[in-house]
Amino acid sequence: MKAMRLRQPGGLDHIYLGSAESRPAGPGEIRVRVRASSLNFHDFLVALGKLPADEGRILMSDAGGEVVEVGAGVTEFAVGDPVASTFFPDWQAGRPTVQNNFAMPGDHTDGYACEEVTVPATSFTKAPAGYSHAEAATLSCAGLTAWRALMADGGLKAGDTVLVQGTGGVSVFALQFAKAAGATVIATSSSDEKLARLKALGADGLINYRSTPEWGQQVLQLTGGRGVDHVVEVGGPGTLPQSIAACALGAHIAMIGVLTGGEGPVPTAQLLRKHIRLQGLMVGNREQQQDMVRAIEATGIRPVIDSHFPLEDLAKAFAHQASGSHFGKICIDI
Repeated sequence: MKAMRLRQPGGLDHIYLGSAESRPAGPGEIRVRVRASSLNFHDFLVALGKLPADEGRILMSDAGGEVVEVGAGVTEFAVGDPVASTFFPDWQAGRPTVQNNFAMPGDHTDGYACEEVTVPATSFTKAPAGYSHAEAATLSCAGLTAWRALMADGGLKAGDTVLVQGTGGVSVFALQFAKAAGATVIATSSSDEKLARLKALGADGLINYRSTPEWGQQVLQLTGGRGVDHVVEVGGPGTLPQSIAACALGAHIAMIGVLTGGEGPVPTAQLLRKHIRLQGLMVGNREQQQDMVRAIEATGIRPVIDSHFPLEDLAKAFAHQASGSHFGKICIDI
């Protein structure tokens, strides 16, 4: 079967079409026909060689597909079930540990840029009813990150105010989850055209951070001086000071991205004065993904998909991601 692999030391020109062997499902396993994947910043870093991966690693951490074989002892799934992969297959529930946060598909183990996988049944959950395979493939990293940031860890409630940054997959999911929960959402982007699309998705306040570099103060103005209760922080050190300025007392900042770099100064005095809870967060566990799937089915949320690429054009898909022109998720059809 076909599989997109990575030569070391990495780089988009080192992605190549190879092959992989199919094997039957053993006890406790399922065999899944992978139909789609979706791009995340983590996958991009692996492809560039900025995160370690073995020679010939099969790329991609997300998958949507259908069960084609069920091994002995598996009762949760049946042949034909549409499924979505989990980002941390060993992290079933509870707190993260060194052990359950290690084996990430497409990174420390082979990923889902291939036609078929045989894995423990607990490496997947059922996909939301009515979802396409591409839609299901957007959930395990971007969708779950937004869900955990706001719901599982943030404790979002109706009437809260949320700040989202940009138009990547996590930020768009966060906007959708927040609006479905009855929150007010303020969104930032460098593009007025993208801000208009965020407004169409329900954003209540819009800020162009390029024309308003001190956008933290603008957030305060939009909230009558109070600030926001939640920030889904995707920028990292380059945007964190403005996010802190935008916060209400007792706010929660979910630090989920480092698009502006890996380290930088933190205005700790403001952090303390505002009683802000600053939390590093990396995706979530299988139980949280199952909670998210139930919420999606109850609310009817659908992922925003920017574009589709065939498996063989994975490098072109990454180049599109690098351009920053996308809105929502970039999907790979397999």
